[in-house]
Amino acid sequence: MKVIILAGGLGTRISEESELRPKPMIEIGGRPILWHIMKIYAAHGFSDFLICGGYKSYMIKEYFQNYHLHQSDVSFELGPNRVEYHTSRAEDWKVTIVDTGEASMTGGRLRRIRPYLNGDETICVTYGDGVADMDITRELAFHREQGRLVTLAAVKPPARFGALKLDGNAVASFQEKPEGGEMVINGGFFIIEPRALERIAGDDTPWEGEPLESLARDGELSAYRHEGFWQPMDTLRDKRQLEALWERGAPWKIWK
Repeated sequence: MKVIILAGGLGTRISEESELRPKPMIEIGGRPILWHIMKIYAAHGFSDFLICGGYKSYMIKEYFQNYHLHQSDVSFELGPNRVEYHTSRAEDWKVTIVDTGEASMTGGRLRRIRPYLNGDETICVTYGDGVADMDITRELAFHREQGRLVTLAAVKPPARFGALKLDGNAVASFQEKPEGGEMVINGGFFIIEPRALERIAGDDTPWEGEPLESLARDGELSAYRHEGFWQPMDTLRDKRQLEALWERGAPWKIWK
């Protein structure tokens, strides 16, 4: 079963970092956030990854081209130009990187990778900038029970700002989260039947627009409620927060 990771956007809201490298290659704890996402899926037995590249995708290719080297103890004999690999810590992953265009929207990227899929085999899809302690195995079982074309992870957005409770024009109290905090949002971590990709018109189509909206109208979109940790990396503040969490044990680190 393939895992598709959307990794081609510009990452304009974190331009301090993304001017130099693709957003999914921004590091948390010395590893690209893309690696963290892949480790989440690999913890549930998924090891066949298809990365939708675009902006500076050559950097993603170079990272995986040299991955085995960077994960191994190695000896170099410079005269005869020989390399001897010793203990390797590289994962047993298959990684396919597809250039889906710098300007393509998320739907367009998914449409472009259709030839790389295994017929009508169910696929996992997620964004290349968000981590969670997601139980992919349980979500997949839920998807199959529901029998719909697409399942998304419904998550509670992290509290970015404290809220004020007002009494007239006076501040009565501070709240960490606004009242009525049951709002949930699309957290990615989709499970998709490939037939759903036929609803994508072209490169300019956001997956979150008409494709998902039409699926919802037709009763073909399920929401798997994830009550655990979820955090996107939209801004430099988010990156710093994830770095701090990594130092304290990383709630999304579900692998050993």
